[in-house]
Amino acid sequence: MELSWWNLIPTYFDGTAFQLGSFPVRWYGIMYIFAFVTAYITMWKISQKEKLGYTKDQLDNFFTWIIAGILLGARLGYVFFYKASYYLSNPSEILFPMVHDDLGYHFVGISGMSYHGGLVVGLLFMYIGAKRNKLDIWKTFNLAFLVTPLAYTWGRWGNFINGELFGEATTSAIGMWFPLAHDSTLANPILHHPSQLYEMVFEGIVLFIVLYNLRKIPKLHDKVPCLYLMGYGLFRFFIEFFRKPDAHLGRVDLFGMSRGQTLCSAMIIAGLVWMIYLFYKEKKANNP
Repeated sequence: MELSWWNLIPTYFDGTAFQLGSFPVRWYGIMYIFAFVTAYITMWKISQKEKLGYTKDQLDNFFTWIIAGILLGARLGYVFFYKASYYLSNPSEILFPMVHDDLGYHFVGISGMSYHGGLVVGLLFMYIGAKRNKLDIWKTFNLAFLVTPLAYTWGRWGNFINGELFGEATTSAIGMWFPLAHDSTLANPILHHPSQLYEMVFEGIVLFIVLYNLRKIPKLHDKVPCLYLMGYGLFRFFIEFFRKPDAHLGRVDLFGMSRGQTLCSAMIIAGLVWMIYLFYKEKKANNP
């Protein structure tokens, strides 16, 4: 099979951006910085444009809580949702970026982050951060969920640079050869869906555009968190059909779903129930 430049894109990247002594600085970690900076700037710009009354100090402190919640939650989510048995046997590796063997300690970094874990704990820390900084909680939630897809875009780009979280094998021209798939050589390549790019586009860029426009509808203006949960859940649920599931999990959840689809189903239901509740509250307030 003759491969095009498109099929070979993953081979052009190296997950390590540079070295600090013996410590590798990974592009994926740098993407987290880009993600938080993008979300912060966008949130500040919109808050100024819509005259929400946020001060720079309030937003700075609020974002400190968000960053802490997302990083902690993403790590713990991966541990409990995807590899609970392993980390119960190796608890020091949950937050400690070193492993120990007969030769001593070795730096390996912290491998494995879960979007859904980051969402759950990030939501809790978002509430605490808004409360401590005397911000209107619901307005802040609406704005934070609006900018989340833009931040998420960087995360999936980081996954793509790392050559991880690729999709199922495919014979279509859109497929790419991922070295980390370890299932073929360039002489006899097996291509995979670049599912990281599908997620980056639909769960990131497209979702942001959809949310930004839906919030212009008066009845939906203050329901961005609900719309986000449903929108992300739907996009991710369908893209999971193209994404290769974790080897140790497969598609063994209810109805043959992947773990990601199970968690996204919960997101969709939660978003829908939340929205119905808000509409019910509004109706009750307008018709006492």
